[in-house]
Amino acid sequence: MALLDNKTIAVLATHGFEQSELERPLHGLREAGATVHVIAPEDGEIRGWSGNDWGNPVKVDRTLGDAKADDYNALVLPGGQINPDLLRVNADALHFIREFYRNGKVIAAVCHAPWLLVETGIAEGRTMTSYHSIKTDVANAGATWVDEAVVADNGIVTSRNPGDLDKFVEKIIEEVREGRHQRSAA
Repeated sequence: MALLDNKTIAVLATHGFEQSELERPLHGLREAGATVHVIAPEDGEIRGWSGNDWGNPVKVDRTLGDAKADDYNALVLPGGQINPDLLRVNADALHFIREFYRNGKVIAAVCHAPWLLVETGIAEGRTMTSYHSIKTDVANAGATWVDEAVVADNGIVTSRNPGDLDKFVEKIIEEVREGRHQRSAA
């Protein structure tokens, strides 16, 4: 039996996601037995960012309008600069993230994706990490920022960069196996 049998995980992204920060969790969580869906505001494919140029497209499994947080055990938010910046001004994306939070489900954000936790109010009062360039944004949102590969705070998992992805995926698996978390409203 795989670690995440009978678990379904959403990966919310749009164009400009950091290629490895979507693909490594996607494949790692699937290898652990989870069903993983890529959710995006748009249908078809979304294109990643790799190095200094556009990366490879990834197939969208469900549009944001058709996805329901109730159908998933956890949410993964890949980083990159473009992807979370576009999503943090998308009211539907923010609502989707808040639904995971309200229901005590695991939310995992890497690199610049903690911007989404800032925008939704989830960062306040948490211990978190992120890509170093948004450290001040995270701290100004009321979080305690730490420079660690991965941080878990009551089911909210954050990580710094692509070099931390193995630990990030391991922590997501651990948190999903723990189940729901009791939280106050964001």
